[in-house]
Amino acid sequence: MIKTKRKEGYRFVWPKIGKEEEAAVVKQLHQSISIYGGGGIFEKFEKEFSKYHNRKFSLVCNSGTSAIHSMFVAADLKTGDEVICPAYTFFATVTPLLFTGAKPILCDCDENGNIDPLEIEKKITKRTKAVVVTHMWGIPAMMSDICAICKKYKLLLLEDCSHAHGARYKGKLVGSFGDISAWSLQGAKLITGGEGGVLTTNNRSFYEKALLLGHYNKRCFNDIRKKSDFYRYAQTGMGLKYRAHPLAIALAYEIFKKFNKYSKFRNQYAKNIIKVLSKVSAVELPSAYNNSDIQPSWYALLFFIKDKCAISKNEFLNKASRSGLFDIDSPNSTKPLNMLPLFNNPGKFFPIYSFGFSEFSYRIGDFPKAENFYRRVIKMPLGIDKDDKKVVDYYKEKIVKILS
Repeated sequence: MIKTKRKEGYRFVWPKIGKEEEAAVVKQLHQSISIYGGGGIFEKFEKEFSKYHNRKFSLVCNSGTSAIHSMFVAADLKTGDEVICPAYTFFATVTPLLFTGAKPILCDCDENGNIDPLEIEKKITKRTKAVVVTHMWGIPAMMSDICAICKKYKLLLLEDCSHAHGARYKGKLVGSFGDISAWSLQGAKLITGGEGGVLTTNNRSFYEKALLLGHYNKRCFNDIRKKSDFYRYAQTGMGLKYRAHPLAIALAYEIFKKFNKYSKFRNQYAKNIIKVLSKVSAVELPSAYNNSDIQPSWYALLFFIKDKCAISKNEFLNKASRSGLFDIDSPNSTKPLNMLPLFNNPGKFFPIYSFGFSEFSYRIGDFPKAENFYRRVIKMPLGIDKDDKKVVDYYKEKIVKILS
């Protein structure tokens, strides 16, 4: 992250665009600004991304949302199916599901903001076909329990890893647990092209169907097996265009090459800040930070102000802003889905959800743990190289001063 000093404080800016990033984009600009067949920078990125996650197939898309939509269509989710989804997540984890006709069954979170395995099992019915997991704010969900549940009930496991590039649970990378997994490559993400997304799977049929949703012609003819039932649809696909922009993937590939180095610094900074914050009586940290099975990716470092403290969350945020901590905030766009009008009245835009077994309507109060987490959580970014040490130290010093 690049630090930009103001008179009154510092900001984090991501991504860090240097000569290598500029050269990669300019090189791609002169090679091709649209790739039809899936070669070039698409092939390079997908190959390395698959290798990193030990997956057979990767597919770049124009956004994380389109990658998630492709994941749901590839899984053959449709009207009559129920899909257990996290109540606390960014809405694009679930909104693409509405275009399939499958019914989202929202599920409350655990103390770290991730979908609670105990709540998952309560939601399973004869219509349940899949479980969707988001690794919120870069903290891996409890994957051993969730995998066991999916195996027990023969459910598909679908991962939204948009917050969690490089996060690990018991040493295994998130995104390598699910039948299909998806990531965002949007501007703030740990691997970014400004906009973009990527899907991975080990199942060739899932990969081919994902291709058909948002790709067509050359790429489908090249990548779909001629003996496949899908091959005869290769020219048109399903009629949508989710193809990524080569300049975005060129940038993402350059950042991906430096990802391990960036992660090393994030881990160091996180360890240092957690050590300091753990000694501040007003601060509560996610339990995941003391769990040796969990290695977050640090999309954001989370903390809470304890209830009944001398300072409230809003007072802290106001003082933080006045102290120049401009990148500390309380996430508002990511909230429990039952608080959003689209999930209160989905029939407004998707009539199928207004009647019969597809009908659903969620209300405030339905998911108390998710709502409480949202009410209390505070997040901050972390640095990615040695030049960010002054910024991280500034934030750490000011946080302690405000709360002590």
